Amino acid sequence: MAGNDLEQGATSRAGEPDFWSFIELANRRLATEYGFPHRLATEVLLTLNRASDVVTYDLEAAVHRPRGLSWSGFRLLFVTWLAGPLEPKRAATLTGMSRAAVSNLSKRLIADGLLARTPDEHDGRSVRLSLTEKGHETMVEVFRAQNEREHEWTSVLTETEQRILIMLLNKLITNRDQFDVRGRH
Repeated sequence: MAGNDLEQGATSRAGEPDFWSFIELANRRLATEYGFPHRLATEVLLTLNRASDVVTYDLEAAVHRPRGLSWSGFRLLFVTWLAGPLEPKRAATLTGMSRAAVSNLSKRLIADGLLARTPDEHDGRSVRLSLTEKGHETMVEVFRAQNEREHEWTSVLTETEQRILIMLLNKLITNRDQFDVRGRH
């Protein structure tokens, strides 16, 4: 049956499904074969996830990996740069990572001389993460490159469209109280 669907227009030029034709195929099959009613919801979230994955991969490949960083490493350095010094728990919240991920990642960034881990001056049981001088210099240089790449990505939208997209995404993620959302917040 999938072969018939692909022959009926849900294919790329090469005859294999591309992302967009896959969405068409998925929506059609989910509705007709399985009776799932919320086709638009599926399309919105598939597209949102795809956009996030594509942009994240591009930023990591074009900006971060050439500078010896991963996307996760950049995120931890970014929040520490702008909100730090901060406790690992707060870094986890701001990055959307688990505390264990922040702990493991910070070890590498400390070894690379980009991050420092010091005892909290008010609570001897806690620690604070902060950028080293090298880490600060790295973040200024890395973010300059990332910001240019961000501009390249978003320049296909007008300023008004960018603001509308931000508004819609904020609405999507802040109006989660109507059902039991699971996540790191």
